[in-house]
Amino acid sequence: MIYEGMKEHLEASDLVVFAYPVYTFLAPSQLHRTIAFLKEKKTKLQGKYMTQITTSKHFYDVTAHRYIEDNAMDMGMKVIRGLSADMADLLTREGQKDAREYWEYVLNCIREDCYENQVQNKNDKKRKTTAYHAMGIHKEHSQTKRVVIVTDYQKGQDNLKNMIVDFRSKLPYETTVVNLRKMNIRGGCLGCFHCAKDGKCIYTDHFDSFLRNRIQTNDAIVYAFAIEDHSMGSLFKMYDDRQFCNGHRTVTMGIPMAYLISGNYEEEQNLRMVVEARAEVGGNYLSGVATDEGSQTEIDHVITALTKKLSYAMEHHYQQPRNFYGVGGMKIFRDLIYVMRGLMKEDHRFYKEHGMYDFPQKQIGTRIGISAVGMLLSIPAAQSKMQGKMTEGMLLPYEKIFAELEKEKEQ
Repeated sequence: MIYEGMKEHLEASDLVVFAYPVYTFLAPSQLHRTIAFLKEKKTKLQGKYMTQITTSKHFYDVTAHRYIEDNAMDMGMKVIRGLSADMADLLTREGQKDAREYWEYVLNCIREDCYENQVQNKNDKKRKTTAYHAMGIHKEHSQTKRVVIVTDYQKGQDNLKNMIVDFRSKLPYETTVVNLRKMNIRGGCLGCFHCAKDGKCIYTDHFDSFLRNRIQTNDAIVYAFAIEDHSMGSLFKMYDDRQFCNGHRTVTMGIPMAYLISGNYEEEQNLRMVVEARAEVGGNYLSGVATDEGSQTEIDHVITALTKKLSYAMEHHYQQPRNFYGVGGMKIFRDLIYVMRGLMKEDHRFYKEHGMYDFPQKQIGTRIGISAVGMLLSIPAAQSKMQGKMTEGMLLPYEKIFAELEKEKEQ
């Protein structure tokens, strides 16, 4: 009977939100069972939008989110990227701001009919690349935002060329295309650490100044390449490696990114992870990836949706809290730079200025509070009284927020 009531509500909804704490790499077992019920009972969810909100310490929240997304796509739902929050985010002004902006983003995705699985079910392994012809019609572009497209396009890559043409025609902003094949990149990173002192590369091809003046000054960065040997190819990798003139400084934080990729991207699990992790560690909102997988109409539809999401991110300076890739990656760099601060002086200065040295030993109040609770729990009488009340204790700090929300509703 409980399930029947749930089924009725779900089938009558336009948006389904999965909200849960991340448990051991995935969702809690109760949610696993709920999803099994939804599938067993053939709940009619096809075409409905879905998103998710999780709380965790960002340990493998990525696998939990993908588990829910994969199952939602099995049921034909339209996936909107979820919010991965730290357990205490809602208690901070920044966390509350993130939550509000996230809901505005979700509502915009519904209005614009933009979602992650824009072509079709990502689990459909039969999807292959097809010949794609440019369909976009050029229109007037705004000068208010600057977008750069970095590519290694070469003759014969017609799909990639046509995707770039369509993307530029559909995006309501002027774009600049930088072709790496026309640049004077003298070689790959030598690992000499010459740039650690002042950010200047030992090469005299002026790549470092080009990167800072032509690429990193834009409001959005789009990467366009054809898959080669399960990656972006050696030239693109050389471009990436030479960005070490920035050291471990995430100097493009807040700049949204997008990708135009030619090839069977859905089959390249490792490359997909690299694309997402690269954006997460850099503090860039990944607006999406458009590929030449699917029919002509489907590909055109995906490119259109990508331009809408990228435009929204630029106009609203939209960011989402980092997930496991971003949080875990930055903690590793944080520790590395702190140890090597005598050598990597520019990195050290950057990390200090941006408050990245968030070591746990600095959280004195939290440590004292946790120690006090631990001491109480070691007393049998106190342990007996507190048994079963841990959840109430965890929710106690949120009561003030809930009360304020109720007061706003009354007004």
